[in-house]
Amino acid sequence: MRVVVVLAGLAVVLAGGSLAFAVHPASGVTVEPVAFSETLTTGLTGVDVRQAEDAGYEVPRVEVFFSEYQYVRGYYGVQSAVSEVTADRTTRQFGRPVGVFVTDFADAGPSVTEAGYLTVASDPAVDWSRASTAYFVVDSAARTPAGPAIVPFGNRVAARSFATEYGGEIRQWTDLRSRDDTEPAVAVENQVTDRREWASRTVDDRGDLLDRRTSIVVGEDAPTLSDAIEAAPPNTTVRLPSGTYRANLTIDKPLTIRGSGAETRIVGDGNGTVLRVRSPRTALLDLSITGGGSDNTGSPPDAGANGSWDETIRNTYGYGDAAVGLDAANRSLVAGVVIETPANGIIARDSDGVVVGNVSIEGSQTWREGFMSVLAIESRMVVQNSTFQGGRDAVYTHHADGIVVRDNRMTGMRFGVHEMFTSRSLVANNTVSETNIGIVVMTRPRSNAVLDNRVTDSGVGVSMSGSASLTTGNVLLDNQYGLDLGTQRSVYARNVLLGNEAGLRTGTIVPTNHVTANDIVDNDRYVSTGRGPVRLWSGNYWGPIPGRDRDSDGTIARPFRPSGVVDRAVGTSDGSGTLARSPAVAVLQQFQASVRGLRSANVVDDAPRSQPVRHEELTAARNATTTRAGHP
Repeated sequence: MRVVVVLAGLAVVLAGGSLAFAVHPASGVTVEPVAFSETLTTGLTGVDVRQAEDAGYEVPRVEVFFSEYQYVRGYYGVQSAVSEVTADRTTRQFGRPVGVFVTDFADAGPSVTEAGYLTVASDPAVDWSRASTAYFVVDSAARTPAGPAIVPFGNRVAARSFATEYGGEIRQWTDLRSRDDTEPAVAVENQVTDRREWASRTVDDRGDLLDRRTSIVVGEDAPTLSDAIEAAPPNTTVRLPSGTYRANLTIDKPLTIRGSGAETRIVGDGNGTVLRVRSPRTALLDLSITGGGSDNTGSPPDAGANGSWDETIRNTYGYGDAAVGLDAANRSLVAGVVIETPANGIIARDSDGVVVGNVSIEGSQTWREGFMSVLAIESRMVVQNSTFQGGRDAVYTHHADGIVVRDNRMTGMRFGVHEMFTSRSLVANNTVSETNIGIVVMTRPRSNAVLDNRVTDSGVGVSMSGSASLTTGNVLLDNQYGLDLGTQRSVYARNVLLGNEAGLRTGTIVPTNHVTANDIVDNDRYVSTGRGPVRLWSGNYWGPIPGRDRDSDGTIARPFRPSGVVDRAVGTSDGSGTLARSPAVAVLQQFQASVRGLRSANVVDDAPRSQPVRHEELTAARNATTTRAGHP
């Protein structure tokens, strides 16, 4: 046991030198504000910040220096800082706050626009003030793109003047801490039912588009589909018998176009978009569409620069060729439609309440040659019960807040679900395989929920970014990385991660996520970590690990360090379990737990479970993995 002797000696050395790593904030530590661009930012979403900056609005900000964290935390929005700075978990992770500074609008001439946004007469005059001596106007008319704003001032006179002009009450820092004690991700969990119900109501509400009376049958009452659309009264059905209809058409009134199944074929001329829908409450039902153009990207007709921050994305991504293009087609329906496309399948632009259901879209065999099966831009919609094969991404969203993607199958593409600048979404019960990433959320959004999906044989199962999001109940099998944790202040719970090269990957240097009650077993590595401080997780099942459940509470009576030198080898080395139980390792880990400066960039589960969280799902996943591997 030479290794044990060395570790024991190391523990003694560390014991003698541990005081050099301790920080004592009460002993004269002084910090000053830094340029906000030098902080690690969190708080408002990336799109909210971009919108505010683009329009010249102000977003109150906070900077926090922690005693045992080398980076300065920057918060967009005062409330996001208030809810985190003094939380017990934050203190355990980063130490105590030794300096908290807020933007000071006292001398900047703050005002509120008609829309409620905060502006200043002199941006250079916006200064910093210590939070402990500042005055905050709450419940005023001021807001940010994310909602109501708390506006800080360096003196009471300026705060009172602002409150007199724009309403609200004056509070101090200690008063703010009691305003909201709900964890952001817990709030998302409470909203999941509302999102499901909204989606179901939206689907039900589109049902009346199925029941419109038939006004024209193509081939009987009109010679062509184009003639039928022109002649049909609004809010009626145009029926298409089986057959091939060659046309590139625009529908500019509320109609239901209903075929007889896949035998009703609408075939474009190979250029542009086949069916352009420019009216609300339009339905395309029970038909197939081919013959769209092959241009993945394009530009809107008569496009002129408007200077918006996302102009390039909207114009480039949103106007490629497609089988179906929906423009301002609110409350429309595409159902029972089969699409083959070299570019996009369905593009929805500025079309809220659209339902895409029971469709089958086949894209290019090589994802680099194709584009998006469903592309939602500024469109809160429902995509459900559909099958996507090939192409670049099955569902791509841009600023499609509130979208619901559920109960779909996606195979053989770059990304299954790809969210950009999209918050408050629900991605649930989808089955994804053979992708680069099964489900990926990018661009610092907020309050997304990824629940009960199954991703297999992919580069990454689920990859999350942003904040205050919920990732639970997913089964991630045989991927390179099961779950990629790129968020802040989010919850990862009840996921099954089995047979991956690495169960979890975490690279964020702001480790504020709650990772609990997951089954992480039979992976080549438990976890892959990047730079940053220790990550404190709790209550996960890692398979058989050293230690005992001494009081029968379901918890092993020792912390588990899945990325540590000793514990990470537990599943692959016979001697690692003995070493993990050795007194020398125990002493070293006690020092690391009590003195944060001694911790390496590591993961610690302080209450590992002795039994699986989801035993039946884990057993089924093991059986599925064995079957796919070709074993009996």
